[in-house]
Amino acid sequence: MISESKLAQEVELIIANAIREDVGDGDHSSLACIPADAPGKAKLLVKDQGIIAGVAFAKEVFNYVDAELELDLLIKDGEPVKHGDIVFYVEGKAQSILKAERLVLNGMQRMSAIATKTKSFADLLKGTKTKILDTRKTTPGIRALEKMAVLIGGGKNHRFALYDMIMLKDNHIDFAGGITQAITKTKAYLKQENRDLKIIVEARNLQEVDEILKAGPIHRILLDNFNYDETRKAVALIGNTCQTESSGGITLETAKKYADCGVDYISSGALTHSVYNMDLSLKAV
Repeated sequence: MISESKLAQEVELIIANAIREDVGDGDHSSLACIPADAPGKAKLLVKDQGIIAGVAFAKEVFNYVDAELELDLLIKDGEPVKHGDIVFYVEGKAQSILKAERLVLNGMQRMSAIATKTKSFADLLKGTKTKILDTRKTTPGIRALEKMAVLIGGGKNHRFALYDMIMLKDNHIDFAGGITQAITKTKAYLKQENRDLKIIVEARNLQEVDEILKAGPIHRILLDNFNYDETRKAVALIGNTCQTESSGGITLETAKKYADCGVDYISSGALTHSVYNMDLSLKAV
């Protein structure tokens, strides 16, 4: 996973690009009818229920737009919220509040939806050793926010991008000429480039699990679209040789059954690509 400093840089880039996209050469709606020095105050109002996420992001946005804006935080990231709750108040120049409004809401609504869905999976898996993971199936340009939201919801981050972990999936294996060839070439590449990256290899059946084990050692085997019986057999075959991960259309209805098979992780793209934004509003007070 990327470092905290790298993550902070990603968030800063997201904010800068979003403000560029949304504001351009000026918020002319505000410039036209609100004096530059007019004071304002607004509240972040919850009109839904779930887990709030993006409070820290909102603070960064307000600071980027106007460092003199002051926040009174009432609810922290990761806390449950319900309709009518007020997450924070923001006070300062009215023009600045309005300039930041849409980015704050867009970010927090999506992050809160992801955190809420992740919390549902995390709660379901309590009592098992299995942890819920996100994937790279994120919204282009805001991956850092979505992965932050997964953490806030109690999940774990998979690799951040292509550069921080080796993941040999079916296409890599097929293009490389097979599992053994893919793993052998990967290890040679890492040695040549003097890189210390963990290796995950996808298996499509029990025969491929066996071949991966013979070509190892590796960090984790991803059991892709295995049924429950195949998953149990794969976990028994792998033992303590490496970590195990189940993936492939796993839902809240099936996650616990896969966890009961003994896998270390379940990965779900749905955490980030299939959520409905939490209903939040920034209202003047």
